Amino acid sequence: MSHTYHPYHLVDPSPWPYVTGCGAMFTTVGAILYFHYSQPWLLLLGVAVLVFIFFVWCRDVIREATFQGHHTFIVKRGLKIGMILFILSEICFFFSFFWAFFHSSLVPAIELGSIWPPQGIEVLNPFSVPLLNTAVLLSSGATVTWAHHAIISGKRDEAIQGLFLTLVLGVLFTSLQVMEYVEASFCIADSVYGSVFFVATGFHGLHVIIGTTFLAVCWVRLVYHQFTRHHHFGFEAASWYWHFVDVVWLFLYVCIYWWGS
Repeated sequence: MSHTYHPYHLVDPSPWPYVTGCGAMFTTVGAILYFHYSQPWLLLLGVAVLVFIFFVWCRDVIREATFQGHHTFIVKRGLKIGMILFILSEICFFFSFFWAFFHSSLVPAIELGSIWPPQGIEVLNPFSVPLLNTAVLLSSGATVTWAHHAIISGKRDEAIQGLFLTLVLGVLFTSLQVMEYVEASFCIADSVYGSVFFVATGFHGLHVIIGTTFLAVCWVRLVYHQFTRHHHFGFEAASWYWHFVDVVWLFLYVCIYWWGS
């Protein structure tokens, strides 16, 4: 058959999806072994495999996009649609947490004392660390937007500065969240309030860590001149994800920290 040109990218065979699945299985089974039998070796192996795959898979994607030129306009359009669908799936994920929260808080069961927050739960002050975290995360949304506009305008130094500030604010948010967890007077086992609070805010914190890692990779690529005014979808995807994290936190703060207290 004769070779014909097409604008699509047919990826080469890769072992990373299979190895990622194995790493995810090791992590899940290892977490069960650790929780029930205090044996961390399989969990550590799974996490190590996933960290390794993160680096090598990012390397392959960067090579395809930046050095081999496979990310054409058609390919980037497909990537944008994929990222949008991924964020929509994440919205459904957090929707389930809010459903659980309002299901228990609007009509508290008699086992909770028929009140919300449940009897005996000393909730966190929404106008202390949570409010500070809200200001930090909203500020990071502004700095990542500044970096985005700087890339589009060809102002590379400003983009590096804005993205670095975003990373600092993301790390600060995670640090404050950890401090809040340590000082909380209740735990995940304290009724449905503790379960919903720590699962919802904990998974959001995990998304902040993932988003910070995503932006850190973009910052390194920006420093090494791998983004241009017309070729920076990796950063666009990271900024979309970060804005999603911002919006989810606003709902968490208003519903769980403020109204729920």
